[in-house]
Amino acid sequence: MYLFGKITVTAVIPEELSKLRDIAYNLWWSWNSDAIDLYREIDLALWEKLDKNPVRFLKEVSQKKLEDKVHDKDYMERYQNVVKSYNSYMDDTNTWFNRTYPDKKDHMVAYFSAEYGLNEVLPVYSGGLGVLSGDHCKSASDLGIPFTAIGLFYKQGYFSQHINSEGWQETIFNDLNISNLPVKPALNQKGEQVQISVELPGRVVYAKIWQVKIGRVNLYLIDTDVEQNSPQDRVLTARLYGGDQETRIQQEIFLGIGGARVLDALNIKATVFHMNEGHSSFLGLELIRRLVQDKKLPFNHAKEVVSSSLIFTTHTPVPAGNDVFPLEMIDRYFGNYWPSLGISRHEFLDLGLKIGDHQNFNMTVLALTLAGQKNGVSELHGAVSRNIFKNVWPGIPEDEVPIGHITNGIHTLTWLSPSIKFLYDKYMDKDWKDNLYDRKVWDSVDKIPDEELWKTHCVLKTKMIGFIREKLKQQRAANGESIESIRQVDSLLDSNALTIGFARRFATYKRANLIFRDLARIQRILNDPNKPMQIIFAGKAHPADGPAHEIIKHINDIARQQGFVGKVILVENYNMTLARNMVQGVDIWLNNPRRPLEASGTSGQKVCINGIINFSVLDGWWCEGYNGKNGWSIGDDTFYDNEHYQDNADSESIYNTLEKHILPLFYDRNENGVPEKWVAVMKESIKTNSSLFSTHRMVQDYTTKYYVTSMDRVNKIVSSKYKSSVDLSDWKSQVEKFWPQIQILADKSSQQLREKNFISGENIKINASVYLGTLDPSSVKVQVYYGGIGKNNSIENPEIVDMSLEEKNSDGTYSYAASVKLFEGGEYGYTFRVIPYHPDLLNPFDMGLVRWIVQ
Repeated sequence: MYLFGKITVTAVIPEELSKLRDIAYNLWWSWNSDAIDLYREIDLALWEKLDKNPVRFLKEVSQKKLEDKVHDKDYMERYQNVVKSYNSYMDDTNTWFNRTYPDKKDHMVAYFSAEYGLNEVLPVYSGGLGVLSGDHCKSASDLGIPFTAIGLFYKQGYFSQHINSEGWQETIFNDLNISNLPVKPALNQKGEQVQISVELPGRVVYAKIWQVKIGRVNLYLIDTDVEQNSPQDRVLTARLYGGDQETRIQQEIFLGIGGARVLDALNIKATVFHMNEGHSSFLGLELIRRLVQDKKLPFNHAKEVVSSSLIFTTHTPVPAGNDVFPLEMIDRYFGNYWPSLGISRHEFLDLGLKIGDHQNFNMTVLALTLAGQKNGVSELHGAVSRNIFKNVWPGIPEDEVPIGHITNGIHTLTWLSPSIKFLYDKYMDKDWKDNLYDRKVWDSVDKIPDEELWKTHCVLKTKMIGFIREKLKQQRAANGESIESIRQVDSLLDSNALTIGFARRFATYKRANLIFRDLARIQRILNDPNKPMQIIFAGKAHPADGPAHEIIKHINDIARQQGFVGKVILVENYNMTLARNMVQGVDIWLNNPRRPLEASGTSGQKVCINGIINFSVLDGWWCEGYNGKNGWSIGDDTFYDNEHYQDNADSESIYNTLEKHILPLFYDRNENGVPEKWVAVMKESIKTNSSLFSTHRMVQDYTTKYYVTSMDRVNKIVSSKYKSSVDLSDWKSQVEKFWPQIQILADKSSQQLREKNFISGENIKINASVYLGTLDPSSVKVQVYYGGIGKNNSIENPEIVDMSLEEKNSDGTYSYAASVKLFEGGEYGYTFRVIPYHPDLLNPFDMGLVRWIVQ
């Protein structure tokens, strides 16, 4: 029948329950299980039917059921407690940030990310990057960081995945119903929805702004679906990571340049700007443009100011994760923009050109060039990033390339099962939730009786299996399978068998099908009658990633083969709902990326807090988390040049560890059926990983190491009316101009030193003469760079000592000296270098200048 009109009937919420609406529009509820219970207890069937969406639930729930709850004394008591907790949270000023940095309360951190995984009811995320962004916002709220987030509003979200009867992934896009989402128009002082505009080639494109409340933090989403725009531009922000390069560059212009204009339109004065991945790198250009246009600063001076406030986090060492655009595209989109910066085309393009690639403008290089502080997302990833991007700073030793690291974490209460939370509430200190980052808090896990922890885990596992069976039934029904086939799902998965979970994006480097490298062996392991095992897979492949689609097809085909039916399960449409069930219900979390391509990985961190054990390659965060007692490693830290050998070695390690360690330990039970030694590993995993790999610890690190540093620098710049940054910029220009004049001359004593023998611990004096030309000694540091002699007479594991200026010589050189002590026997090499020095430099190697002695 033709739809002529639409009528929406919404239940009237009784005044006594009016706070349910306020809480529904603040994602605070998503990490507070007591708040969630208020909705689900009104009508559990409807709650589940509407995918646990409180906004839509309040629109469709029965008026009578709401009124019945008003007369339920127990319910109303719990309602009042939740409201009190919510109000207390929102009004609390005694936060970690305010206690730690009371003088910084007037500052604001603006956080830019292309995606946010806050909750499944708002599907504007694709995977780990988005979930990390969402968890970052939640911890910023919990810790009381002055924090505003900027993103794009994808009205079709990321695609829904269907796996058809032949095992191929199909992608489905559906329009989101905004009226059912926890979003509201962002309003200006006149009560009007905020709009911005951005210039694109040949036109101006407009966007309206939506607000999402995340506890005490606001997220603003940019939406180009407005009447002023052409039909093509109205869908510009419709899909996450959809479309071609034209769509991508336009989205990233809106995220970076448009995002800065959103802050202006809302009158939000940010001090610190944090770019989460390179998608928002154009932000730096817009911040510079403002200073050039409004403050009449030259480009270099404006760039210096912006550098002080700009932080960049890179998340991937995989080339596909670093956006690049051909130069002709940059010319089209920015040909009218760089004149407003006061620079030439050549100068503009240099900001994003990677050495060795003069055809593509690299967004990661642009971010590294503009940001004063930059980091990877694990210790290993920091090292890998320094290797990948060392050409941005040629001549700088790889380990001194100015990219640090802050290891990722997860928002504990978002991913913690309410059942496990109940145990923590029962046996741990009362204030454990307020001190998630304190390692000592988690030692109380030992107080939980083994039998109680194991029983809770088994209940969660059974619940997960029930959830997955329902998903599989829907999957088979959608593919037109028989009633008998759908009924067979009830016999799949054994709640008593060791259950492995593998769920993440199906990028090829994550090697989802590695465990099937030796099919006969894994089939034998899965079907051991005394130690049965089963594996649950879930994950999406990017629509354009053909090889990843092949992996999904491969796993699906194996799942249908004799000997694997019921032992290998592939579940479609991986999202936060499925992830939450799996990270709370499996026994083992498998992660086997090709080392060292996993930047951090956070899915494995989510299982730790639930007592699930990691079985992972020593990559990303697991290098820091694994201690030999809290899980298992796949292989070791060997670097392979040959991927075939690497895959063979890692798959062999998987099989051996399963057969010799994991399965025997899991099935070793006491008289009560409890695997005591297994539970000991569960507890060790909880104790050692829960504090370290939380976003509370992560956001504290960002605040202490980066945010506050930027706030202090900006304060100094503003108080000096930009003079301090102007002086620093001018100083840099002078140093760069005269740097080629520098020469290091080893004197005779240094030559003789090479032939002398010294006793362990003896004081060794080293001298050098340095010609600085026009530069003053106060602008440099002269250093001895020494260490053991390795391959090709290179210095390994270097130590660095600043040399002291002793005198200026008549020939215009300066004499420097240093003393070192060597306690270990052996041969050592040393050399000299000069680096720039200024008290206001964020990092001495940012300028990319270093002068080594020439032999």
